[in-house]
Amino acid sequence: MQINRRRLMAAGAALVSFGAAPLAQAQDFPTRPIRIVVAFPPGGPTDFVGRLVADKMTSILGQRVYIDNKPGANGTLGGGDVAKSEPDGYSLFLTTSGAVTVSPHIMAKMPFDTFRDFAPVALVTTVHEVLVVSPKLGVKNVKDLVALAKQQPGAVTFASTGVGSPPHLAQLLLDAAAGVKFLHVPYRGAAPALTDLLGGQVQVVALDIPVVISQIQAGNLVPIGIAGDQRDAVLPNVPTLAEQGYPNTDASNWYALLAPAKTPQTIIAKLNKAVDAALADPAVHDKLVKTGATPAGGTPEALGTFMKAQYDKWGRVIREHGIQETP
Repeated sequence: MQINRRRLMAAGAALVSFGAAPLAQAQDFPTRPIRIVVAFPPGGPTDFVGRLVADKMTSILGQRVYIDNKPGANGTLGGGDVAKSEPDGYSLFLTTSGAVTVSPHIMAKMPFDTFRDFAPVALVTTVHEVLVVSPKLGVKNVKDLVALAKQQPGAVTFASTGVGSPPHLAQLLLDAAAGVKFLHVPYRGAAPALTDLLGGQVQVVALDIPVVISQIQAGNLVPIGIAGDQRDAVLPNVPTLAEQGYPNTDASNWYALLAPAKTPQTIIAKLNKAVDAALADPAVHDKLVKTGATPAGGTPEALGTFMKAQYDKWGRVIREHGIQETP
């Protein structure tokens, strides 16, 4: 059988062209605006960090990088949206620790699988939880709070931003370390929890430092301990819970940028480089630090390893305490 050489060469050229198209798109990336989904309402700490970094990435990448707020389902709704997006680098997810390393152990139905549906891009910031109380409570440190909880077993109210949230996890770790039992009062977000703390309806809460720093600086709240692995630069005189005699109480929150799985590595590398450059910008760095967020950065591989360690850690804590999704 005679082979038509021209047809064979044309078919080969078409295959090469087809295979080269995605590569060319990756090399040219980005050629249009990039969407970063934040799974919380505008005005919160995640939104603030996202907009700050997105604005700087816009100038670095030469294309608009914008925030798309999609709140709901403990931060997982927005993640589900991105997980179903095209893996082309134009839809990204700025997640908190809870959505991808805690909720999978609690929620009966997840809209995504953390490690199957996402590719890590970069760790953006780490954020310490700080325990705060009203000045009227008369508590100066964590030992005072624990003493109060022992005097009133199960009666000292500890607010959180929801079941399985970093504030709730901070309470559980303190419960175990101090041998006490606080009364957990879950809220739908930081704003109502903070409002009730200021109003005296609850007695203590652990929140991301950026959420409460203005109230601390105004003297409306007393910071009594950092639920982290070290003191925070914005509150250098506030010791960690471990320093006060309560080890294994690191409930630090963090924000990371993820892309849909199967996003080309060339695109991941460009996005990672842009995030690192944005965080290294002095103006961005200083604004983050002043609000209590610590700029991070690093490789996608390092983020993947970190997320797996966090996933395993919180899975153990949740199983030990029998935490389940509330109806």
